[in-house]
Amino acid sequence: MDNRRALLLVDLQNDFCPGGALAVRRGDEVISVANRLADDFRQGGHLVVASQDWHPENHGSFASTAQSTPMTLGELNGLAQVWWPDHCIQHQAGAAFHPALHTQLIDQVFRKGEDAAVDSYSAFFDNDHRHKTGLDAWLRANNITQLTVMGLATDYCVKFTVLDALHLGYNVEVVQAGCRGVDLQPGDSQRALAEMQSKGAQLI
Repeated sequence: MDNRRALLLVDLQNDFCPGGALAVRRGDEVISVANRLADDFRQGGHLVVASQDWHPENHGSFASTAQSTPMTLGELNGLAQVWWPDHCIQHQAGAAFHPALHTQLIDQVFRKGEDAAVDSYSAFFDNDHRHKTGLDAWLRANNITQLTVMGLATDYCVKFTVLDALHLGYNVEVVQAGCRGVDLQPGDSQRALAEMQSKGAQLI
C-alpha cells in the first residue's frame, strides 16, 4: 500500500507526566488524545509507532552526573545541553509508558537516549546526528510517507523529531492538542510550533 500514514507518539512516559521526575505541566492530558488517534489510525489500516526515552544511569545529560543545577545550561561533548533531572532510566518505573496509554495499539517502539555521551531529543537521531535510531528505516520499509506527530515535550522531543522528519522527506502534521511543553523560557512551546510550521509541518 503506497502513501501509508503513521501516527508517531513521542515519549508518553511516566517521568514526563505529573508526578514524574521531569514532569511536563498537564502532560497527562495528551494520553486520551493519543488513545483516540491510535484507535482511529488502526481502524483506518494505518500504523502506530512510539518513541521511548531510555537512559542509562549516570547519563551525561543528567544534572547529577554533571554536578550542576537542574534546568540550567551547559555543554556536553561540544553540544549545548540542558542539565535535566535524572529521568527515564532504563527498566525503572519512570521510563515506562503512562499506565493509561493503550500500548496494545502500538505496532513498534523505538528507544532513544541510550548513549550516555550524547542526549537524544529526536526519535530519529541523537543530538549530534551521528547515530540514528531504527525509526526511519522501519517507516520506509512500511512505505510510510505521511507522519502525524504528537507527544511530550513540544519544545524538545516533539520539535526535534518533527524537524528531522521533515529533513528526511516526510510529510508531517503536528497535533497541537496532543502536545505539551517544558517552557523553560515562557513561550518556548509556541516558538517551537512556529518553527515546525515554518519548516513545512502542518499544525492541526
